[in-house]
This record gives sequence, structure tokens and C-alpha cells, in this order.
Amino acid sequence: MSSRTGVQSKVGWPDAAADYEELRVASGPRSGVTIAIAVHSTALGPALGGARMWHYETPADGIEDALRLARAMTYKAAAAGLLLGGGKGVICAPSPERPEGELRRAILLDFGDAVASLGGKYVTAEDVGTGAADMAVIAERTSHVVGLPGERGGSGDPSPVTARGVLAALRACLDHRFGDAALEGVRVCIIGAGHVGSRLARLLVNGGAEVTITDVDPSRRALAEKLGATWIDPGEAILADCDVLAPCALGGVVDAETVDRLRCAIVCGAANNILADEHLATDLTRRGVVYAPDFIVNAGGLISVYAELHQLDRHGVAALVDHIGTTIGLVLDEAERHGTTPLAEAQSLALQRLRGGAAAAA
Repeated sequence: MSSRTGVQSKVGWPDAAADYEELRVASGPRSGVTIAIAVHSTALGPALGGARMWHYETPADGIEDALRLARAMTYKAAAAGLLLGGGKGVICAPSPERPEGELRRAILLDFGDAVASLGGKYVTAEDVGTGAADMAVIAERTSHVVGLPGERGGSGDPSPVTARGVLAALRACLDHRFGDAALEGVRVCIIGAGHVGSRLARLLVNGGAEVTITDVDPSRRALAEKLGATWIDPGEAILADCDVLAPCALGGVVDAETVDRLRCAIVCGAANNILADEHLATDLTRRGVVYAPDFIVNAGGLISVYAELHQLDRHGVAALVDHIGTTIGLVLDEAERHGTTPLAEAQSLALQRLRGGAAAAA
């Protein structure tokens, strides 16, 4: 196991908080896969972030992903008002195919040992490529894991909570842009109909929205048919004519090529890092497109496992999740008042809370 501290981020968040507390990289003794765990900050509490299992072109790409996502988790927790820091675990899968059987178990046990080596500084949970059953295997090697199956006393699948938070953020955007938070007749295009996207689609349809769905998995078309939603080809979705564009899969869908061609009034979705480059937030503001910073929008999943960690009841969880809408409304209003972007205001809010936590701990 190798360890580096003070790793300088390559990404453009403000302030000295771009320095990471720790980066650990290991080659799993059972599986041989590269594992990276990045701890960005523990100023407010232990660094909590999911275990992402993904096939990268090189291990270096996986390490950089861990760094990028760990930093985002710090700001997500701070903006949500949670007593958590930010971290992320990345497992570099050996091939694009999902590891199964004994290989998967070996990978997860190796990851559990890597988590345990940090002594509670990092707490893991499910993420892209992992689920509650995987957390149960990781828990064989460390107690610093949340998101366990319900039968194990855990919070289980966080996607219903995440979807509820996205809906709260989306309503806040509608209220800011149109002066009305009602869903009736609102045209929403959801990119990615996985766990969160499918649940968001149901909530929107139940609220009277006109929903369009796409996914790289064509079998998801059945969901659109079941809900009475419209199906659109994945290659056309980013430029769909809609009120709200809701990316709910992998990030980077709004890039330099698409930002000036968007045909939506609002961008608000569950995906991490919706913007391929943070400077695109300025372009969206210039065009009058309301952008809801994703690290606030998708905090419901983090809140779900935070509740498990701190034994909050469902009422406490609901209050924290619904507050996502209040926070989005605040940053949108402040951006308009200061002539900045919602992303800049969201980052500023998170930094204020981080500095306050660091000062209290000093």
C-alpha cells in the first residue's frame, strides 16, 4: 500500500481546499486490481464517499477520478450541512464486463482491507458499479462501511432518497425560472433511466410532468412505455426541446460542443459533474439557462447513508433531503443578486461551512 499526502488537485475549485489530505493506492493481493482511496477533507467529519467500480483505460485515470470525486464529496457534504468530509474509493475493474463470482469477492475484500487501513478516516458506501450486497462483503473486512442491505440494519438502496432530493431541487429551479414550482405540464428530459433516473421519472409523471426518457440500455424503453413517457434516442437527448434537462447517468454531458445548442431552460439532474468543464457554468448563465449545481442536487444519496451512520429516523432524513430545494433556491437567488453563477455561489457556500468547521476544530 502506498500513501501520498498533500496531493494537488488538477481541477478548478477555489481556495487552498484543493489540497488533499491523503491518497492511498494499492494493488489488491487477492485480485491484482488497482484500488485508490482519496481523502480530500475531514474538517467537518470522517470522509464519506462511495466505492466506484469502473474499467479505466489506465490506473492513472482511476486515481484521477478518485481525486476529482473526493473533492466533490467534500463540497456536497458541506453544502448539505452534514458533519462529514469528502472521500472516494475507486476500484479499477480489469475489463469492461462486470466482475462476478470469486473475482468480484476478491476485489471487494481487497477494497475492504484498503478502507480498514485508514482507521476510520474514510467511510465507504455504494457508488457506480457497486451495491448494497457488495457493501456486505466489504463489511467482512472493515466496519467503516454504510449502505448495507436492510436486513443487515443498513439503509439499503439510496436511490429513492436521491430521487426525492433531485425533485426538490428541480421544483426550486422551476420556481426561480418560471415563478411556479408546480410540475403539471412541465417538459422534462431524463438522460439515464437507472436506479435514480427511473424513480425520478415516476415522481415526475405522478406530478403531472411530461417526461421524455433515454438510456444507453434499450431495455429501459419499457419503463417509458409503462409510465406513458416518450422515448428518445440517446444521441438526441442532450439537445431535446424541453423545460428541464435532467442528466442522471455519467457526467460531462454538457460540454463545449453542446452548451450553446441546448434547448432547455433548466439543467438539473442527479449525475455527478454534469459540466465537462466548470467554466461552462458561465456559458449557461450567459444563455439564461438555470443550472442547479449537481453536488447539491444529488446529495440525497449521501444523506441516506449519513442517516445510517448517525441513526436518524425517516423524519430527519426527509427534512435534510427536502432542504436541498431550499439550498438550491438560495444559491440561484444569490447568483442572480451578485451577477455570478450558481456554481460559484454553491462553492462559496460550501467553503464557508468548511472554514467554519475547521475553525471550530482548531
